[in-house]
Amino acid sequence: MIDIKVIRENIDLVRETAKRRGCPVDIDALMQLDTKIRGISQEVEAMRAERNRLSKECQSSPEARSQVKQLKEVMSEKESSLNALNDKFFKMMSFLPNLLAPDVPDGKDDADNLELRKVGTIRTFDFPVRDHQELGEMLDIIDTARGAKVAQSGFYYWKGKGAELCQALYFWTQKELVKRGFTLFMTPCAAKEHTLFGTGYLPFFADQTYRIEGEDLSLIGTSEQTLVGYHADDVLDGAKLPLCYTAFTPCFRTESGSYGKASRGIFRVHQFHKVEQIIFCRPEDSVKYHEFALANEEYLLQQLGLPYHVVNVCVGDLGAPGYKKYDIEAYFPSFGGYREVTSNTNLTGFQSRRLNIRYKDVDGKRDFVHTISATAMTDRAAIAILENYQQKDGSVIVPEVLRPFTGFDKIEPVK
Repeated sequence: MIDIKVIRENIDLVRETAKRRGCPVDIDALMQLDTKIRGISQEVEAMRAERNRLSKECQSSPEARSQVKQLKEVMSEKESSLNALNDKFFKMMSFLPNLLAPDVPDGKDDADNLELRKVGTIRTFDFPVRDHQELGEMLDIIDTARGAKVAQSGFYYWKGKGAELCQALYFWTQKELVKRGFTLFMTPCAAKEHTLFGTGYLPFFADQTYRIEGEDLSLIGTSEQTLVGYHADDVLDGAKLPLCYTAFTPCFRTESGSYGKASRGIFRVHQFHKVEQIIFCRPEDSVKYHEFALANEEYLLQQLGLPYHVVNVCVGDLGAPGYKKYDIEAYFPSFGGYREVTSNTNLTGFQSRRLNIRYKDVDGKRDFVHTISATAMTDRAAIAILENYQQKDGSVIVPEVLRPFTGFDKIEPVK
């Protein structure tokens, strides 16, 4: 949610941002509604003050009693009208996206994202490259057929040494983040509608959400929802900021509209696993901690020996709550290009205003915190490992940094 004062004072910027984002909200109509609400609110306050003044005279003045009665009737009508206008205003504000950082590039989709740098060496192979699906079947570590049998297409099993590789990957990632000052959480895997709205997933990504029938609950699409929601309506100690949280959870998304070659295997699925970075910080520090989260992501991929590039996400590929977003895309040999493995968004005060998360300094100053939401690790990194570390015989070398946690350095094909 954007501060209404910011909108009033920067109407041209807000109007231009809405246009760039393809936002359906009529900004001029929104401001007319805001003006009308403020006018009626002032009228109601003036009537309330007059009513209070006259109430003191009611015992001795029949005329005062009559005026108070009339004021109450008029106030009731105006307050009813005001409530209806506020509901309409809130709905319009709910669909208004965040402002944009000055350096967010124009563009329609991920093909227009701006590459910032490439890191690592892309391996050359002297044998036909297999994709992770074929490798998973050869090694008997990924089973999509039984995932579809037990659930439906888009669900899958990691098994055997594949499951051990993933568990090692996630455990190592969490340990590394704890070393960097993150507090480790185990969170719920479901959240209320208010939490999803507060984090910006509703109404913008309603079609990606698995709702639980008959309950005010949905399965989470990311632990961002539960970690940010953890501090709803809290006033944080400004002296203790930033707060850095991390959690490993399964994540559930419908992936509505996903199909085709790019969805082969387990790259785009209904359930996956993720380690998240969440940071609550002062507004003036959010740019710094956005970069801090990115540095963590890059460090982890470098330690795994995965080639990647970093992109500045264009406006058409940037979700409505985001102010600025970086994606890291690892190189997938079978794809012959880079594919997203992590994303990192500076949400400024968009989530904290919706969830009423503020901080307080020793001098009593209060303001809304800024939030950073950044992926640390997902299953996509695991399948990037399979593809980049594959050998001619179908075996896969385990990255050295994970071997103390797997207890083995290679996954061999099933005989």
